[in-house]
Amino acid sequence: MSKDFVFSIKSIVFDENYHPSDSTRLTTNFANLARGERRQENLRNTLKMIDSRFNNLAHWDNPKADRYSVELEIISVALNIDAEGDNIPLIEILKPNIIDKKTNERIDGIAGNNFSSYVRDYDFSVLLPEHNNNKSTFGTPDNFGDFHGKLFKHFVRSDTYKAHFSKPPVICISASSSKTYQRTENQHPILGVEYQQNEFSSTDEYFEKMGMQVRYFMPPNSSAPLAFYFIGDLLADYSNLELIGTISTMETFQKIYRPEIYNANSAAGKLYQPSLKNQDYSLTQIVYDREERSQLAVKQGKYTEEHFIKPYQNVLEQWAANYAL
Repeated sequence: MSKDFVFSIKSIVFDENYHPSDSTRLTTNFANLARGERRQENLRNTLKMIDSRFNNLAHWDNPKADRYSVELEIISVALNIDAEGDNIPLIEILKPNIIDKKTNERIDGIAGNNFSSYVRDYDFSVLLPEHNNNKSTFGTPDNFGDFHGKLFKHFVRSDTYKAHFSKPPVICISASSSKTYQRTENQHPILGVEYQQNEFSSTDEYFEKMGMQVRYFMPPNSSAPLAFYFIGDLLADYSNLELIGTISTMETFQKIYRPEIYNANSAAGKLYQPSLKNQDYSLTQIVYDREERSQLAVKQGKYTEEHFIKPYQNVLEQWAANYAL
């Protein structure tokens, strides 16, 4: 059955002229920034922030802090279940490409930034609320995230992925506001000081089913640790510039849509719990609508249920039952 699951990839440049396409997940952070009267100013300022942070971290042989610039690609992944069927939108991610203006070299970054998934929207915005409706204690359905995890693994192992990307993805997101993080003595020159959480979050468990483990690092001059989900060895498998591409991109987006945590006026201490109720933070000059994003997640989760989960339920269940991990 898995031989009939064919992935396709399209990419477009994310720059100040970017307009979300009709097929773009509107909950995606970069699509949120590209709407409204200030869309171009939003995009221009976001890209400047990314470049500035990249040069701040890549400071060696870079006396004017202007050696590098980052170009971003939006990668859209679709799934075709059978030869005669339609392509079903599945995943969107950002991939940074690093431009070294001193050597005129173009360096591939790590795919995975701003990871967004239609099936994950369904799992968290439709399936999970329905499971917990009218229940006194919160819980997850049996095998929650199993299908999404298998589908993601299948994509990363596919010839399509390998033809476009030379290394496994790294997905960088916010630390969980429900967990506490303890600073360790381990420190990396680029990723910064490592933190460890007191227990796994539901997000950690969900990503584990995708074949990814997590480590938490607070890069130099950051306010809070970031969660890095990866396959393999995060510290050994990627170059410093590749890691900086991921950090500068994702930290910028976090400052925009979680300023209470990532644009806080004081940095995380030895024992840290992120909070969106923090009042001591600075705002960026970039407009972002968090309420709209949460509403759209539900709409797109229901879209996935209607156009993917229900129509192909028997096929998907058979595929998942036979998929070899």
